[in-house]
Amino acid sequence: MAGLILAALPHSILFLCGMNAVRSPMAEQLARRQLPATTFVASAGVRSGERDPFVDAVLAEEGLTLGERQPRTLEDLEDDYFDLIVTLAPEAHHAALELTRSLAVEVEYWPMPDPTDTGGTREHIMAAYRDVRERLKARINRRFAPPRAENAPD
Repeated sequence: MAGLILAALPHSILFLCGMNAVRSPMAEQLARRQLPATTFVASAGVRSGERDPFVDAVLAEEGLTLGERQPRTLEDLEDDYFDLIVTLAPEAHHAALELTRSLAVEVEYWPMPDPTDTGGTREHIMAAYRDVRERLKARINRRFAPPRAENAPD
């Protein structure tokens, strides 16, 4: 049984950050592209936020889009049970630990920089958002990629 744990993917994943405007919606879209359709992926924020146009721009570079989706909070989610909650900011991590105190939910903290603190030219700001996108892609790939030694079909 222990050998099977390697290949097990969570059935549902929530990416959680401060306002669900930058890091968690990026992670949600990147994970949806990487993971099988049978894995439910969502994102939310601890508090309300506004959609960030730089997120749309860096996702478009990857051929991804948020569509009409707007930032949402934990209270806005239709389902609040997840197998895995990935927190991307300290306040989100504290909120997730409080939320899951009496639940059997795995919580992982993936600290990500906040690109909204970046100033300067548009290209300088875009570089900060791209950096977060690339960090998220690498972390998602490492965490959810099938083991390379296995030749079993998906």
